[in-house]
Amino acid sequence: MKKVHNFSAGPSILPSEVIAQTAAAIQEFDGMGLSILEISHRSKNFERVMQEARDAVKEILHLPSRYEVVYLQGGATLGFHIAAMNFMKENGKAVYANTGVWASGAIKEAKVLGTVDVPFDSSSSNHNHIPEVVFEGNYDYAHYTSNNTIYGTQYHNTPKSSVPLICDMSSDIFSRPVNAEAHALIYAGAQKNLGPAGTTLYIVDMEQLGKTGRKLPIYMDLKAHVEKDSMYNTPPVLAVYTCMLTLRWIKAQGGLAGMEKRNHEKQSLFYSELDRNGMFEGHAVPDARSWMNPTFRLVNDALTADFDAMWKEAGISGIAGHRSVGGYRASMYNALPVESVQVLVEVMKEFERIKG
Repeated sequence: MKKVHNFSAGPSILPSEVIAQTAAAIQEFDGMGLSILEISHRSKNFERVMQEARDAVKEILHLPSRYEVVYLQGGATLGFHIAAMNFMKENGKAVYANTGVWASGAIKEAKVLGTVDVPFDSSSSNHNHIPEVVFEGNYDYAHYTSNNTIYGTQYHNTPKSSVPLICDMSSDIFSRPVNAEAHALIYAGAQKNLGPAGTTLYIVDMEQLGKTGRKLPIYMDLKAHVEKDSMYNTPPVLAVYTCMLTLRWIKAQGGLAGMEKRNHEKQSLFYSELDRNGMFEGHAVPDARSWMNPTFRLVNDALTADFDAMWKEAGISGIAGHRSVGGYRASMYNALPVESVQVLVEVMKEFERIKG
């Protein structure tokens, strides 16, 4: 079978051993004679999976005891509303940074519940940079999106904030060390760096929860899910199991320090070639470049068909850019090996040799 280099933006590449272990569990899980697809989520076997999946997050992020972890459904899109409902007071106010499509989606959902100020906005430049952000003022919370999948920008430091800080880390969680304790809430769709589509991770500081005065629908209430050990209703069993396996893999690779080293090597290799090669140009300004989702385009669009033929012939998949930006997007999540980035770089070099 021809090797495929998977640069998909999500659902994205998973470690090969995680896929193999998941496939085996679909056949038979934990010596039960049953597939993981058909076991009860109330079985002791799956309760152990859920507990490990929650505990591993705390271990990897070095979280203190006041933090709890739950896995829910609905994607980070539902998370936009869950975050606001759990932290915005009745007739309250929040502050947001708008750095792309998903940040603007979160802003839209928060406006359903209260007043939203957006003093930091990169839309005038088609989100090619990260505004300098300091969150302060009379707000219930501040919200930012750590990595902007579509535009290829990323916060390289946690923003300063004097109010409770919330982050959508869907596309760069577990890719590097992060100051998790600076946040009242972190949420992330699993399908980039953590597992398959189907579950969303919530990491919540319990000391900052439950202060809104709102009567919440029970599924939207993070406290209710914590109290039920993330099993208030039937959880996405297979997705949580695969997340657990991926977290084991992250620990085996050296935790967040290991992920940072791995991802630094990949982004350095790619961006060095992008800056050297006159056939291409990047979308994001250099100091805001994403390690996860480099975005770039051809200087001469007339050569698009030629370049497309070359990367497809090399077994590269998933680098077509989003319609909001055009060009190309080479998503380089944790599980993508550096060898795949090297293949893309060699294609770029060969393209320059032939067409330059």
